[in-house]
Amino acid sequence: MKRFTGWRRLLLLTAFAPLLLAMQPSADARPLNLHSQKPHPVRPAPAQQRPEVMAMNAWTVGLAGGLLEGAPIRLAAEIARVVDDGDNLHVLPVVTRGAAENLNSLLYLRGIDAAIINSDALEEYKSQVPDIQRRIVYVLNLFPSELHIFVRPEIRSLNDLAGKKVNFNTQGTAAAYSGPLIFSRLNLEVEETFIPHQVALEQMRKGEIAAVVFITSKPVDAFVKGRWEPGFKFLPVPYESKFEDYYLPAALDATDYPNLIKQGERISTIAVPTALVAFNWPAGSNRSERVARFIDHLFSRIDRLQAPGFDPKWKSINLAATVPGLARIPAAQAWLDRQPRATQASQ
Repeated sequence: MKRFTGWRRLLLLTAFAPLLLAMQPSADARPLNLHSQKPHPVRPAPAQQRPEVMAMNAWTVGLAGGLLEGAPIRLAAEIARVVDDGDNLHVLPVVTRGAAENLNSLLYLRGIDAAIINSDALEEYKSQVPDIQRRIVYVLNLFPSELHIFVRPEIRSLNDLAGKKVNFNTQGTAAAYSGPLIFSRLNLEVEETFIPHQVALEQMRKGEIAAVVFITSKPVDAFVKGRWEPGFKFLPVPYESKFEDYYLPAALDATDYPNLIKQGERISTIAVPTALVAFNWPAGSNRSERVARFIDHLFSRIDRLQAPGFDPKWKSINLAATVPGLARIPAAQAWLDRQPRATQASQ
């Protein structure tokens, strides 16, 4: 009879272990000892009732960030890193379908207390959620995302784009949401495309697309590092009353794009504020208290985010800056009021 020794025996035991275990009677299959006086074992408390689990959940804040490749999720991750305080505060950045979808997550997704949104995302919810501006409050105006309308040489004005192909980047991005909304306010009907900007820019060089619309913080690498033939340019968009509800005035100049804008030239445009917002939980509720603690940690440690190693956008943050269309969350206003000389709000 062939003997199995050493590693071969070990392999056999490993292979047949599941079968051997399956042949063993389960605890439920064993006969009951009706004469046993031993008490039944005490089951552990459900996870949600254990003190350590309750403590962990009591001070956890869900933060909807955005697409994995976008700036908002990076800022959300940096916020989480700086405000982390063990069981006292734990922020969970959540990857979503984009900043334009984050408002939906904040309103309806369980576990989300805060989100990074574009201010004009409120427009879509005015009819669906009439009290949207009471349910959502802002924590911080993070940074402006400037509108860049980059066009071919034959395009000389916004009106020249009527009926032509204009790319607004992929769905879920700021450009894909805010771009068509802004064009609608300009009464400008174009053939909208939603493909990656790097692909659209190459098609634009060939004359297949008339313009690309970027909505992001300047400067944009594609315009700083790219080589463009004479005539490619940015179109001006004047700031008018039609933009006052959600947008801010902005400008592009030679310091942003020295290869495309002449020294001393200033191209007017508008900016979409990117804001950190929170759900307006009832005062005194646990969710309200955890958001208040989150704000206190964030505002008190903002200098850490402005240090090397974090996104440069943090250096321009003004804690007192307002967000068009929204009210400031009371916890943020209370923190500012406690400061001896709070920074004056940007108008």
